[in-house]
Amino acid sequence: MATDLIIEDLTIEYSTGDYVLRPIDSMTLTISSGELVLLLGASGSGKTTLLSAVAGLLTPSSGRIWFGDTEVTGLRGSDLVDYRRHTVGVIFQIFNLVPSLTASENVQAPLRAAKVKAKTAQARAETLLTRMGLADRMAHHPGDLSGGQQQRVAIARALAHDPPLVLADEPTAHLDYIQVEEILKLLRELATADRVLLVATHDERLLPLADRVIELTRRASDVTRPPEQVRLGPGEILFEQGSDGDLVYIVEEGTIELVRTRPDGSEDLLGRRGPGTYFGELAPLFGIQRSATARAATPAVLTGYGMRDFRARIGATPAQILYANQG
Repeated sequence: MATDLIIEDLTIEYSTGDYVLRPIDSMTLTISSGELVLLLGASGSGKTTLLSAVAGLLTPSSGRIWFGDTEVTGLRGSDLVDYRRHTVGVIFQIFNLVPSLTASENVQAPLRAAKVKAKTAQARAETLLTRMGLADRMAHHPGDLSGGQQQRVAIARALAHDPPLVLADEPTAHLDYIQVEEILKLLRELATADRVLLVATHDERLLPLADRVIELTRRASDVTRPPEQVRLGPGEILFEQGSDGDLVYIVEEGTIELVRTRPDGSEDLLGRRGPGTYFGELAPLFGIQRSATARAATPAVLTGYGMRDFRARIGATPAQILYANQG
């Protein structure tokens, strides 16, 4: 039966070290059964985090995830175990095969954990490994297999329960171009009319494979747009940590303070910017999220520029912009 994956206003926030990250912020997305969708983005963009939430391995800060009639974010206890075991199959980038087990035994493992009879599990493993082109490698251990062969065993294991939802995390990360070709064909075959395939990757070689691409890393902004003047009262926020940003700001009047939020809710003051200085250049320059919150310490007037116009205004290259404002 066809089943859609629906993500509603999803936000995932967690602490790392001395600050808070929000890799997924108010995401809404629908993936129809039969689609192969790529989550494209650099390391740290939230790809694996999102897959973990869809797999029921991570609880989001807010929002909901539905797969068909099942609210994944509402599952608990045995219902969550059943979802992870029978509904979703996960293909890991580092294969996660058990070294002491053969290829066949690795594929049988999730079946045996679900109390499937040994003969039935063995027959299922043989069918899947033959489909993966590994009929002559079933008795081999992972250490005796190439990277591409290990990944095919991992795919077979993910399909052990014939799940209607398959999640692949960087499935080509450790493969050479010949091995990648094999995996690309297999991934395309997995997206059938009654299955959703969601693939997280930074590998743009996978782009022609997809029915749809969701970019989690914003492209650096280089558009021309009229300058925007902003007036702030004391305590008013210009932008928040973790938000997207297309503008660099020059302070015309007043003082802006840049603060970073700690996991306990307290703040670190990173610095202050007064008249004639600028800030906020990294987000539009590299297409990344804001790394701090900008807040008016006094009444302030600022002018926001797109990166192209800002570079023309100050007559500097990206490298000069980056280094000129350090400290």
